[in-house]
Amino acid sequence: MRATIPGLPTPHPLLHQLPAAYLEHDFLQRFLGALDEVLAPLLLTLDNLPAHLHPRTAPEDFLAWLAGWVAVEVDEERPETQRRAVVAGAVVRHRRRGTRRGLAAAIRVETGIEPEISESGATTWSSAPGGALPGSARPWVAVRLRVPDPARLDRARLEKLVAAEVPAHVAYRVEILPTAEGAGRP
Repeated sequence: MRATIPGLPTPHPLLHQLPAAYLEHDFLQRFLGALDEVLAPLLLTLDNLPAHLHPRTAPEDFLAWLAGWVAVEVDEERPETQRRAVVAGAVVRHRRRGTRRGLAAAIRVETGIEPEISESGATTWSSAPGGALPGSARPWVAVRLRVPDPARLDRARLEKLVAAEVPAHVAYRVEILPTAEGAGRP
């Protein structure tokens, strides 16, 4: 991740850690100066470790590494702010994964659009035993997005996201429809 950066000053020069009797030795000055150049990025990273481990302040090259820690994939083609939002919200999304709220949140992060979600599940209660069960026997989810230009939305990417977010045994359907203002375009 980090490599030597020419001219990067070290926060703790090794030469100043030696007794005064060694400060005049040319070989030690050069040798320790080379070590300082190699160690400076490491020491500065460790000094700023909390900032490196937070999605909002981590260097861009650390972001993919952080994404691996929280088990999310970040698409390098997406803007940096969106990649940071995916990593920052990963833990909350994992907690909601497989739920209607979790699916809606994942779609909002991916597309910026509020989805309409229908599902087969339901809950109810009855004071009499043997009542009809709510929902349908075969679980399903339907996701509907209304966008100005449906052709500009990557359907395959959206279907892959929905497939990853719904439980494995649940069938899903994705509908991408034009909004009222987008429907009248030629």
